[in-house]
Amino acid sequence: MPTIRLTTRIQAPPERCFDLSRSIDLHTISTASSGERAIAGRTTGLIGLGETVTWEARHFGVRQRLTSRITAFERPVFFVDEMVRGAFRSIHHEHRFSADGEATIMQDTFTYVSPLGWLGRAADVLFLERYMRQLLLERNAVIRGYAESGKSLDGDLFVVDSRL
Repeated sequence: MPTIRLTTRIQAPPERCFDLSRSIDLHTISTASSGERAIAGRTTGLIGLGETVTWEARHFGVRQRLTSRITAFERPVFFVDEMVRGAFRSIHHEHRFSADGEATIMQDTFTYVSPLGWLGRAADVLFLERYMRQLLLERNAVIRGYAESGKSLDGDLFVVDSRL
């Protein structure tokens, strides 16, 4: 079961980094290379506890769908999303945020189990873990870019809801 751990330092407050990380709209921007889009559940705005989103994207030339649910949530400290339906046997992604002076330390712990038994484990070693790590690094670079620039997502698409 591969686990990918990433730490990203962002020159922005934890609340902004937290909300950008759960933005459906920013996720779509950060995964443009695979044409990922939200097609069911929460399809725009900020996802919250108990909500689901179904993503459709093309990876390795194959159109795939994955549904995940937010299973833990404490703004602006952490949230967890877990796959409830999709090609993997399981995915568990923890997002943690802590203040470090004027910056935020964003930590991802992404654990997954590939399908197909030993074939899936071979794919992990040969290419899949590296591919997943690169997707997360690209996503985090986009989050950092938006957080540090202070820009919003197309006006009203990124709205901080302090009640969540």
